[in-house]
This record gives sequence, structure tokens and C-alpha cells, in this order.
Amino acid sequence: MKTILIILIVLHGLIHLLGFTKAFNLAAVEQLTLPISKTGGVLWLFATLLFLAAALTFFLDKNIWWVPAVLAVVLSQYLIFSSWQDAKFGTIANVIILLATIVGYGTWHFSGKYEKDARAGITQTAVIPEALLTETDIQALPEPVKKYMRYTGALNQPKVNNFKIVFEGRIRKNEQSEWMPFTSEQYNFLDASTRLFFMKATMKGLPVAGFHRFQNGEAFMDIRLFSLFQVQYQTGKEMGIAETVTFFNDMCCMAPATLIDKRIQWLEVDGNKVKAAFTNNNITITADLYFNDTGELVNFISNDRYATGDNNTVQQLPWATPLKDYKELNGRRLTGYAETIYTYPEGDLCYGQFRLTDVEYNCKQFKPN
Repeated sequence: MKTILIILIVLHGLIHLLGFTKAFNLAAVEQLTLPISKTGGVLWLFATLLFLAAALTFFLDKNIWWVPAVLAVVLSQYLIFSSWQDAKFGTIANVIILLATIVGYGTWHFSGKYEKDARAGITQTAVIPEALLTETDIQALPEPVKKYMRYTGALNQPKVNNFKIVFEGRIRKNEQSEWMPFTSEQYNFLDASTRLFFMKATMKGLPVAGFHRFQNGEAFMDIRLFSLFQVQYQTGKEMGIAETVTFFNDMCCMAPATLIDKRIQWLEVDGNKVKAAFTNNNITITADLYFNDTGELVNFISNDRYATGDNNTVQQLPWATPLKDYKELNGRRLTGYAETIYTYPEGDLCYGQFRLTDVEYNCKQFKPN
């Protein structure tokens, strides 16, 4: 769909060169029978440039692509009206592009809420002094956790106060639903206990965007078709508990250096299995962390997360995130692939598959993907 739209924008833009060509007598243009002034010719050329700028920024996934697109459509339609007899069918392309720009505006406006929160979090955490994480800092941790932190390269690196994660993958609601491909980015802020997750997905060929916001035990999930029409919204006590689990999961899987956090209580150690409790804003959740002999975290299981069913009903179920394919990324060795699995009475449901594409620690400025 995106490729088709880019091609349409480019071709429609290039057609406007006919007006410029006729105005300056650069070649015979039989398609245009009415005369065009040189001023008009410059406007036809400018419309071409605006359409090409819109196509380029859209290709580069810039949320502001709709700005040159709207300007191009307005100018193009003005020119079409001035040469209606010859150019009236260009209105069809302009209508299609205009509808796409409405979606583009929706995406920009919706993601702007996420970006505002992320920028505010970075401003607050960027001033925190950075100290190195050393063996002394991890001495009180269980041996499997210490081995994991050494394996991932967390030691002798700055302690983490925020981090950014970028994923690509696919998700679904249940086994009867189609998988939806997605890309996502998120920012986590440790002291503020904040997780900001923004996702762009495709459902039946249509664009869907989602914003999950968690801060100090309170959370909401907002899913919108075309980034405009709300198709799902959820908040409440259960959401806050579930996102506390997710926040701790992010710490364990994506930022091992944060496992020195004082809010974590290490409860039991049984071989390569460690049970932990995480308390934040009067919410305490527990999870079992499973490690292999190499030192890799291979699974995270918690019984404190909630699954959303039909009519936004919630059900507390065991939730697991098996991990594999560890790889070097920006100086750390992290899992490259994870799944999210709920265990229902009738069996397991894998509803998400994630591939890590980028991670950054102690971000100093907001960098949209």
C-alpha cells in the first residue's frame, strides 16, 4: 500500500512538469490546449517539487510528509481548476493523496503525544550523573543474575537511567486472528518508573497505531485505526499491574544493568532459576527468571499479568517471554528474538513475536525512527 501511494505521488507530481514545459515552450505538449503563462509554469514546477518532497519524506518514514503533500494537493487543484478542460482527471489523484494526508496528519498528531512524553522524560534524566557499574555494585545479587550481567557486558559501563528499544515483528489477538506486522519504539525511564511504547502496525492492509503509556503504576493502552479512529482503549487497576510486569520484564531482558535496582527483592534461587519481586507505587509483582549455563536469560514467567479478552474483559494468566538469538548490539550482548505467550487453561497462545533492531542507553535527546 505504501509503495503504491509513493508511486502515485511521484507520477502525479511528474505530470505537472507538462504545465512547466508548455509555459516555457520547452517541447510540444498536445495534452494541454489552453495557454499557460510563465508564472503559471513556475507554479506547475513548484507543484512537482512539493509532490516529490512528499514522496521522499514518506519513503523515509518522516511523520511530517503530510505537510508538503497537503500543500502540493492544494496548489495542484488550483492549477487543475485553471486548466479544467485539460487537467480535470488529475482531481482523482489529488483526492486519493488528500485522503492519505489525513491519515498522515493523524499519525503525526497521535505520535506527538508519545514524543512529548518521551522528550520530557529525556530532559529529566539527561542531567543524572553517570557512574560505572562495577563488581562491587552486584555483589549482593544471586549468582545467575551476576553471571548474566557479566555475559551481557553491563559491567564497567555507565549505570542505566533510561533506555530506548526498537523492535519489528508481528502480533495477533488470538489464534483465529491474522498476524499483524509491526514496528515499534519505546523509551523507559527508571527513576520515574515510566514506559512509553509506540507501535505502527498493519491490519488487513490498513494502518493501525498504538500508544501504551505507563507511569508509576498507572497505565493506558490506546489503539487507533488510521491513527484517528479509536478501536480499543483500556486503563484501570489491572492495566497498571500488567504494565508493572512489563516494565520489570524490560529491565530484565533489555537493560540488565538495571537489576541492581533497590525495588527488586531476590526471593529464591534454585540452580539457574531465580524468583524476584518488584515493587513500585504500592504494586508488587513477582516473576521467575530462567538462565542457561552460558549466562543467558532464556525465559521470564510471571503470574501477575492480565490478558484482554472480548469486550475488554481481563483475565489474570501466566505470561512468559522466552528469549533466544543473543547478539552484539551497541556494545551489549542482548537477546535478538523474544515471544510473548499467555497460558490459558486450554493451552498456550503466542500473540507476539519481537526482533530487536536497536537499543540505546542513557539517551540525551529524542531520536524518532
